[in-house]
Amino acid sequence: MATLIHTLADHSDDVNYCAFSSSCLATCSLDKTIRIYSLNDFTELPYSPLRGHTYAVHCCCFSPSGRVLASCSTDGTTVVWDTRDGRMLAVLEQPSGSPVRVCRFSPESTYLVSGAADGSVVLWNMQSLKLYRSGSVKDGSLVACAFSPNGNFFVTGSSCGDLTIWDDKMRCLYNEKAHDLGVTCCDISSQPISDGERGFRYFQMASCGQDNQIKLWFILFADLPGVELKYKCTLNGHSAPVLACAFSYDGQMLVSGSVDKCVIIHETSTGNTLHTLSQHTRYVTTCAFAPHSPLLATGSMDKTVNIWQFDLKQPCAGNTVQNESKLAVEDWSEDDVSAWLHAQDLADFVELFKMNNIDGKELLNLTKESLTNELKIESLGRRSKVLQKIEELRMTMVSVSATIPDEFLCPITRELMKDPVIAADGYSYEKEAMENWISNKRRSSPMTNLPLHSLVLTPNRMLKMAIGRWLETQQK
Repeated sequence: MATLIHTLADHSDDVNYCAFSSSCLATCSLDKTIRIYSLNDFTELPYSPLRGHTYAVHCCCFSPSGRVLASCSTDGTTVVWDTRDGRMLAVLEQPSGSPVRVCRFSPESTYLVSGAADGSVVLWNMQSLKLYRSGSVKDGSLVACAFSPNGNFFVTGSSCGDLTIWDDKMRCLYNEKAHDLGVTCCDISSQPISDGERGFRYFQMASCGQDNQIKLWFILFADLPGVELKYKCTLNGHSAPVLACAFSYDGQMLVSGSVDKCVIIHETSTGNTLHTLSQHTRYVTTCAFAPHSPLLATGSMDKTVNIWQFDLKQPCAGNTVQNESKLAVEDWSEDDVSAWLHAQDLADFVELFKMNNIDGKELLNLTKESLTNELKIESLGRRSKVLQKIEELRMTMVSVSATIPDEFLCPITRELMKDPVIAADGYSYEKEAMENWISNKRRSSPMTNLPLHSLVLTPNRMLKMAIGRWLETQQK
């Protein structure tokens, strides 16, 4: 059973990423900061938060030793930090100046990869802290990256849906169209697998995307030179774009987080759902297993990071009531409601609810008045407890509303635009975000990195009307 043991609520804006070392947890946010916590008691380290980025921090990762932390940002830089005292060791500027979306250390800390919105990917030499090699994906933004356990290759994922395998010399080994609407995250299990019969060795990889899917793959290496990405299966459960995925250290579990606000823990050998965790109130943007302890961190646009503890040896058997909240609660039977009451420590209400034929639909319609007048629950405290649990259940119900169209999101903030304006590069941005961009003496396009021939921002009234109409349809 997964148990929520702590909630971190120090960020003032969306949490974009979280990462573990053997002793610490790092989180980063749209609020431009990185925060570091001790795993002993989840207190924030004295030098935290780390400040240095001028725009949103999209990703952070520890080196394998945990002594160095990297973070990357919309400001076009990847910053390297000393985790012993929080000192800034280097500021690595993406050659194109494009917003950096993802960064990863190689297993031996030889290299650091940074991938950017313009599709550029850079290998940095960690000894010299200088650029080693660079390249770019065919189309789209580079949004995901994962190294193989041996460090001989890495995989990148792009917003156009491609997974690309590179070697450590930045040569493209293989390319696969994996997710129709764009890749959002990928991860490679730290435990390689050998196939003695055919002489192959392979790595298990997961990818997720805007198509609501999580796919498991094998990256195959034959005795002869060559590499192949072989599809294994698709893991189901999410009803909206999946934004994050990560393997457990032993590769037996995979965790995923989604726009549907749910976190799902999957068993990789069978594809079964082990847990569904529904405590976040907005999109789940990141999730990570700790390397050597039974801890899981999940971060969200609700500005919080939840820390979960579970038994690695006995992850879960069968379905849980939390899985049921992922389904349509209106379709719950009276027995489902009884199971839910037991799980919420409300077992003393089971007989009362059965006597009154409370099914899922009735449960959601219960009010203070009906609890008092119809169910005759006289205690204010007991009524309040039931109502609180019902409200939590309503909040965890999966929304089936459409995903925000990409053209309605500001390229800088990735938030729904309220006051869109057109810049000289022809792209539309949230007015405040673009004004902040310009006020920081940036004279280049956030999208193309080319010089802006004019700093005039023109209201995009047609786009504003289209966003307004879309919002109206979502409220119906």
